[in-house]
Amino acid sequence: MSAAGDDILPELPPKVPRVKPNRFTRWFGRTILRLGGWRLVGEFPDEPRVVLIGAPHSSNWDGIWGMAAKIGLGLDIRILGKQELFWWPLSILLRGLGIVAIDRQRSSGVVDQVAEMIRSRERFWFGLAPEGTRKPVEHWKSGFLKIARAADVPVLPVYFHYPEKIIGVGPLFHVGDDTEADMRRIREWYRPWQGRNRGTV
Repeated sequence: MSAAGDDILPELPPKVPRVKPNRFTRWFGRTILRLGGWRLVGEFPDEPRVVLIGAPHSSNWDGIWGMAAKIGLGLDIRILGKQELFWWPLSILLRGLGIVAIDRQRSSGVVDQVAEMIRSRERFWFGLAPEGTRKPVEHWKSGFLKIARAADVPVLPVYFHYPEKIIGVGPLFHVGDDTEADMRRIREWYRPWQGRNRGTV
């Protein structure tokens, strides 16, 4: 079982954070995608720290295909989980999947906590769904832009396009000082892509 890129998933660039090599999990993730008819298109940037966003998020299946791609690539990307979920032995599984605990009671707030995680590590990819729900929403949550600005890192957009069973990697967006303008620019980029149950609003 080769760790190199193939027709399902590409090879990661050198600076991208990786998990400890595991041939079985790499094979398993790629097999899930292959059985489902999915593939990843585009190229990951050779960046050690980014905020990765995924949309449209309209189905629980997004998590299955996204996680299969993550483990198939060997990509070390972190997402948030409520601190209350981190009880033994569930905490072992959650950490193994790249989920990090967040303390919602801390005065510094979620944005500051995540930005500090990113700033304090040489390599750290943080992922989230900007819609915040599987239901159609008129307004995306701006937390990902605030985190990227506070951590001084770019935003990497990734999309699910169900008609062609594609997970696509887009160009880096560099965040400016105008949150509304940045949001319009990113949402406009997402307009062509269609999730399982809807596109982006």
